[in-house]
Amino acid sequence: MSVRRLAARGWLATLLMACGQLAFAGAADAAAAKNSAAVEAAAKPEAAPTAFELQLLYADRTWNWKNGAAYFGLDRRLHAWTAGEDKPAVAEGRWLVTDTGKMCMELAWRSKTYTTKPQRTCYSHRIESGNIEQRKDPDGEWYDFKHAKDDPADEHKKFEAGNTKGAQFDETRKLVDSKS
Repeated sequence: MSVRRLAARGWLATLLMACGQLAFAGAADAAAAKNSAAVEAAAKPEAAPTAFELQLLYADRTWNWKNGAAYFGLDRRLHAWTAGEDKPAVAEGRWLVTDTGKMCMELAWRSKTYTTKPQRTCYSHRIESGNIEQRKDPDGEWYDFKHAKDDPADEHKKFEAGNTKGAQFDETRKLVDSKS
């Protein structure tokens, strides 16, 4: 069909209108995406700690919990134990850190009544105003992990240098692995 015939039947006007709307919608989507990216960038942290910085926070340290602890070995091995509610359990696995601010633990838990396959739990870290914040992935709430100046409320205060709970881990492992 010729352009004159399309124009005579109103198709040309409709086609031009559709093309114009698509072009305008594309520009509007691009502007919205640009604005969304700007808002997202403003909400992002100043920076994420590097793998080296995270290693300094975790390596050769024991993270104490209410009813247990986890030890982050220099060799990236991870040992954990818990004795909550008369159900002792131990876990063994590995830990890793990334340059995007993540620390992940891969642990297989076992007790007298169950054994799990290795499960990965990750925590993201970010630096805000000189302080390190942490959240459990994928969508946990951000909370203070370590302030630039010591703060007794920091989660990192629950960490002790060295394998301070190794004896409790060994005792719990013997209890879990015993035949009785």
